[in-house]
Amino acid sequence: MAKAAVATRTVDLEPIDRLEAKLKLLVGVIDRLRSEIARAAEENARLAREVDAARARASEAEGAGAELTALREERDLIRGRVDDMLKQIDALNL
Repeated sequence: MAKAAVATRTVDLEPIDRLEAKLKLLVGVIDRLRSEIARAAEENARLAREVDAARARASEAEGAGAELTALREERDLIRGRVDDMLKQIDALNL
């Protein structure tokens, strides 16, 4: 009869062993997911820094473009004034 009691206990522990194994797997999955979340957060922060840097470069480029346009307009104005002065000198027939 003692052997029957031991066998019953072994059978009764199998579901607990399976539950324990599943819990260990679950803990492993949770640890892996936490690690992946941490990596994703780091990647997100890195990408946010890159976006900020790209925005800063774009802003600088816009400023440089506006400055270039202003310089071209100034160059055209000076060209026109020099052209007028040369025409006046030509008109003097020296």
